[in-house]
Amino acid sequence: MRLNLRRDVHELAPELIGAQLLVDGVGGTIVELEAYDHEDPAAHGYGNRRTARNASMFLPGGHAYVYRSYGIHWCLNLVCGEEGEANAVLIRALEPLRGLDTMRERRGLDNLRLLCAGPGRLCQALGVTREHDGLPLDRPPFELIPRAQPVEVVRGPRIGITKAVDQPWRYGLAGSRFLSKPFRA
Repeated sequence: MRLNLRRDVHELAPELIGAQLLVDGVGGTIVELEAYDHEDPAAHGYGNRRTARNASMFLPGGHAYVYRSYGIHWCLNLVCGEEGEANAVLIRALEPLRGLDTMRERRGLDNLRLLCAGPGRLCQALGVTREHDGLPLDRPPFELIPRAQPVEVVRGPRIGITKAVDQPWRYGLAGSRFLSKPFRA
């Protein structure tokens, strides 16, 4: 079974919690993400502003959108919806499961909880760079596997943004110790 990413980002985002994300066989369970849609002032595609940096966000759902945050860290987004809509989910954290030695080597640390807790750490651990931008998520090096069973999803406001800060579009796996930051009670 494959995930259909050509759907509304707000419908799809909670369904991605518990799915497996692998890059060249390295990865784990998605435990945290944030949704961004084309009408969201915090989104890179807001106002239909297409640039060289965000062009992949306008591809049809099922592609990677990779960008640099603060000129330092790569961030991986899964493009959702139809072509031209500019909707995506930012993958914020994984529970590392496969390729642990590779992740530890790339990150230069042994702490399992910190390998993929945060979008920059996650991309470093998975080896995601600008070279992955625009690639289809249903072909190598990517593998996106739907969750096998229902999970409890928590939601709250997104992190590290200055616009639309109160939107509850951050989703996480309830009780996960691999989140980038805890959800407020």
